[in-house]
Amino acid sequence: MKAWILAAVMILGLTATAQKREHERGERLTPEQRVELQVKKLTLELDLNKKQQGEIKQLLTTKSIEREKMMEKRKVEKEAEAQRTSEERFAMRSKMLDEKIAMKAAMKNILNEEQFEKFEELERERQKKLTKRGKKLKKHDRD
Repeated sequence: MKAWILAAVMILGLTATAQKREHERGERLTPEQRVELQVKKLTLELDLNKKQQGEIKQLLTTKSIEREKMMEKRKVEKEAEAQRTSEERFAMRSKMLDEKIAMKAAMKNILNEEQFEKFEELERERQKKLTKRGKKLKKHDRD
């Protein structure tokens, strides 16, 4: 009897926790809000002046709009259950790398040498975190 009560309490607790987490995510930020926060964060980390802030905001806004379009396109493809061919995957990865190169070049034009070095270091740290998180997710999926 006690085991049944304990199991019921645990199930209710887990259900409530799972629902709460989904609810906490809430509404996503708009692209403009995300860009504004990114610019402010970079301003704090790189000590950007007003001109640099404006140029980076414009660059990130363009990038954010493109990302939203890609996400919508991917969502439609996923709903249609369309599988990408190897050529399509190659083209997509190639395009992503081209965009990274263009972003790096644009940031190099906007920032001074010291700021650019710090920006590069921040990107390396961010990439390490993403890689580490990805490994945890993959490990979790295997369990």
